[in-house]
Amino acid sequence: MALSMAVSRLRNPVLSRALPSLLRARFLSSFASPTPLSRSSNVERPFKDWDGSCLSRSNALSTIIGVYGNSSKFKIGVRHFSSSDLPEHTVLGMPALSPTMSQGNIAKWKKKEGDKIEPGDILCEIETDKATLEFECLEEGFLAKILVPEGSKDVPVGQPIAVMVEDEENITKIPSTLGAGSDVEEKTAHQDVRNSEKEEEPSSTNIKASDLPPHIVIGMPALSPTMNQGNIFKWTKKEGEKIEVGDIICEIETDKATLEFESLEEGYLAKILAPEGSKDVAVGQPIAITVEDPDDIEAVKTSASGDSAVKKQEPTQNESKSEVREQKSGFTKISPSAKLLISEYGLDASSLKASGPHGTLLKGDVLAAIKSGKGSPKISPSEKSKPSPQTSSQKSPSVRPESKAPQQSDSFEDLPNTQIRKVIARRLLESKQTTPHLYLSSDVVLDPLLSFRKELKEKHDNKVSVNDIVIKAVAVALKNVPEANAYWDVEKGEIILCDSVDISIAVATEKGLMTPIVRNADQKSISSISSEVKQLAEKARAGKLLPNEFQGGTFSISNLGMFPVDQFCAIINPPQAGILAVGRGNKFVEPVVGSDGIERPAVVTKMNLTLSADHRVFDGKVGGAFVSALKANFSDIRRLLL
Repeated sequence: MALSMAVSRLRNPVLSRALPSLLRARFLSSFASPTPLSRSSNVERPFKDWDGSCLSRSNALSTIIGVYGNSSKFKIGVRHFSSSDLPEHTVLGMPALSPTMSQGNIAKWKKKEGDKIEPGDILCEIETDKATLEFECLEEGFLAKILVPEGSKDVPVGQPIAVMVEDEENITKIPSTLGAGSDVEEKTAHQDVRNSEKEEEPSSTNIKASDLPPHIVIGMPALSPTMNQGNIFKWTKKEGEKIEVGDIICEIETDKATLEFESLEEGYLAKILAPEGSKDVAVGQPIAITVEDPDDIEAVKTSASGDSAVKKQEPTQNESKSEVREQKSGFTKISPSAKLLISEYGLDASSLKASGPHGTLLKGDVLAAIKSGKGSPKISPSEKSKPSPQTSSQKSPSVRPESKAPQQSDSFEDLPNTQIRKVIARRLLESKQTTPHLYLSSDVVLDPLLSFRKELKEKHDNKVSVNDIVIKAVAVALKNVPEANAYWDVEKGEIILCDSVDISIAVATEKGLMTPIVRNADQKSISSISSEVKQLAEKARAGKLLPNEFQGGTFSISNLGMFPVDQFCAIINPPQAGILAVGRGNKFVEPVVGSDGIERPAVVTKMNLTLSADHRVFDGKVGGAFVSALKANFSDIRRLLL
């Protein structure tokens, strides 16, 4: 999937965050690309405030966000109205659907006020400076109010054009007289934004636009609806290199996966502002500068390096005073390992300097202070009156000097979490806290499956894994018991049956657990499932999965059969209602009835299957029926070929 580049052109001495598009757009014109634009970008230009004053794009962006920034909804382009009389709602702003777009025209509204909106529905068609594009919604809700009517011209990017609500009953609570910002109380939002901006630390990339030649500042794009920061995983272009349209500039690790950042314009990469390996780079924060003329590359480099050099020389006059000030207020958080070291060595935390993100004092900071001798120990009043070593040595031998704490900290290391692992940790915790888990466990005889697999390999030269057959067996069981292929709708309080059997497969990667999806698995052959699983697993480990390849499954499978794990219980992956935990196969001696009807001891291979199910969807009857159908599929493999 091509990923659009979020860029901001500097036409004035303002370096602000780019406004990433929250909604996908597809070209309607004949000359445009046939592939969807997953993200868009903005041009940095003066932006008119609601009262007519001129704001930078970052101010305008923050104004639209308002108090909505802490919500799990869209982070950009939406906000709550400040009026306390209005229900919870979402404001949709005019998106930037092309790199040079600063305003657009509402060509046609596809939805009417009061209509239900599903993810993927087209809200309206917008005429940009490039083409007519569809404005596609990523969330469900109801269109409560159209702020900008059909046919409106020159609507600035970011200006509210519609209001959405989650509950249908809240539609009537949105005033019919509400206009595009006319009845919106913006003063408080503006004051909050400006005050917060003053408190922000100056960025190392705060370069004056007047000192630079014509250029483009590339901001960290929003590559997923829930992304508000990302990591620079790898730069595929170097400073000074030519960039063509469609070239991959860098790879960005988001809260979903590692995605490629594709250029929409040609030019030259003049300066990389966020080096490879940068963590938690905020969406919109400048990460690079490009120029059209290769002769301007040196000018950008010189200006950028000169600016940073000036900043380094500023504190020379009152260096000692500023150092003390930094040490006293140099951090806002202390990591657990740093706290342990401070306690063990009896250090004064206020004398340490933090280097972690958001002013966090890390273990490395404490160790560096200990090694350099800069960390000053805490001195209590009792310690001040302690006798000298000579005096203490003359005292009774029963008085022992305080023993030093064991230096166990050297064996610990803080491992930074990837964005994917952070999201997984949060969602698994939410699942255990909010989903009533029901566990059903049973053993299945594996010998018929192993014989079938061996026959496929020897007679048909078709190599499939046990997991491939398990996927097919689960898919057929879900088809035969459709009540198990469902999920719980929290808003409606109802069970929703799924119309397709899409199996999510848990794949371990270096960055965390990914769940690529085999769609319509009940309709596919075992060999095609095997081929698809291999391709998806490779893409998952390389971090190249597209959103549609890991979002939207109806049931999950977690297989630890390759490890010495006999049985385990997996955690449900919301909003799904079931996940099957597959253990390893073990041999047992059991009485088996032969073809002659005589019972004799025989060696059988068994495998444990444990179903974790949402008890709101799976009661005992549904759970038992699913497990029974699954066991029948393992007993008679021919059922999988029907």
